Amino acid sequence: MTVEAISRGSRTSEFWRGVRLSIPVVVASGPFSMLFGAIAVDNGFSVSEAFFMSAAVFGGASQMVGIELFGHHVAPWLIVLSIFAVNFRHVLYSAAVGRHLAHWPPAQQAVAYFLLTDPQYAFAESEAQRGRKVGFSWYMGAALAVYVSWTILTAVGAFFGQLIPDTSTLGIDFLLPIYFLGLVMDFRKRPLWLPVVAVSAAASMLAYRFVGSPWHVSLGALAGVALAVALPPHRSGVGVAPPATEIEKLP
Repeated sequence: MTVEAISRGSRTSEFWRGVRLSIPVVVASGPFSMLFGAIAVDNGFSVSEAFFMSAAVFGGASQMVGIELFGHHVAPWLIVLSIFAVNFRHVLYSAAVGRHLAHWPPAQQAVAYFLLTDPQYAFAESEAQRGRKVGFSWYMGAALAVYVSWTILTAVGAFFGQLIPDTSTLGIDFLLPIYFLGLVMDFRKRPLWLPVVAVSAAASMLAYRFVGSPWHVSLGALAGVALAVALPPHRSGVGVAPPATEIEKLP
């Protein structure tokens, strides 16, 4: 077997490892992508328009905000500003994930940033925390599984429209929050995880009360980042080497 064949097999294996990792996200986000499709059609979108919005924006909260504002004939600049507010946390995600993608070609980095979501950010950070190199094949496997399912199920939801019941009556609306809570818990062994999470949660609740949605998400994240930056490097975990892999432990 040639080196090229071995390398190709390794990339394929990493791709499918990423796909398997994202299966819970696909299951949890599926009802919401269908719900978006149904809401989009209810607000005057065609099935193809709903599909292309999911393909181009690929952001559930942003799409929901956009659909809501489109339906009320709000000024375009306000729609853009509102979507920017919802997605501002991705600026923080990109800054954090960027250091793991620095060895990628610019074109691959551009694709990765477009496909960056909340779970994808957590996957990349968790992969790096385990001492693994964040590879393009693995990243695309995890990201594309969610992207493809999100766009296809949007079209399904748009096609069936009113046949989708209210998710709140079935408790489906709790799937994603529970999953995101699990992602947060995955980082609990990091230094000062509890204070950062507590400050972020408190700031987010206060912002929701006094500023309103959707700014509470980004303001809560900024509060957590500010605390982490203010802490001494040796206490915040900065500069601490990741755990060695089994290969690195060998003499």
